[in-house]
Amino acid sequence: MSLARRLIGGFLDIVSNIDPAQFVPSEPPPPRRPLAYAEHNESEEDARFRKVFKQLAGEDMEVSPKELMDILNKIISKHAALKTDGFSIESCRSMVAVMDSDSTGKLGFHEFKYLWDNIKKWQAMYLNFDRDGSGLISGDELPGAFRAAGFPLNDQLCKMIVRRYSDDSGNLDFDNYIGCLVRLDAMCRAFKTLDKDNNGTIKVNVKEWLQLTMYS
Repeated sequence: MSLARRLIGGFLDIVSNIDPAQFVPSEPPPPRRPLAYAEHNESEEDARFRKVFKQLAGEDMEVSPKELMDILNKIISKHAALKTDGFSIESCRSMVAVMDSDSTGKLGFHEFKYLWDNIKKWQAMYLNFDRDGSGLISGDELPGAFRAAGFPLNDQLCKMIVRRYSDDSGNLDFDNYIGCLVRLDAMCRAFKTLDKDNNGTIKVNVKEWLQLTMYS
């Protein structure tokens, strides 16, 4: 058996006992509509947020990975309870990629608002599950935080995520926690979209697999 087949087989063993129906990713952002239509039909809350978005996004009305990094780092600098080294350009590129439904390389209004709303929700969970007040989420605290976010991962998958996103002590700081959840949410939404008959399995060809995994 080749190394690739052994690795893939091991991964499938880890995820095979997870019930996709238990996962509750956030609703996807609404499709883009002409600006005039959107502004005329949006709620008062969305209208207020659009004014803020215009200030953040600039003339092109889209947020690039660099702009996203600047926005997030400016905000978290005001929250001493959130321990972080800051959002890197690579983590922001990844977040933009998994949120970029129209493949522009940037986030439009609805994509950015969807991300923003999730970050606010997940920030509250981060603080709630940081029970020792360390400013970090430990490996022991992480499964509960994932379940609260709608992702009931098994122990093996949690351990894989800790190895991928944590520091040497097994702790996740805020930027890695958010980057992990953004990707997890996007992958679960992608799976549900591809699972046409809702039976918990999908079939993809190599081109679809590469499109799904490489731009993320």
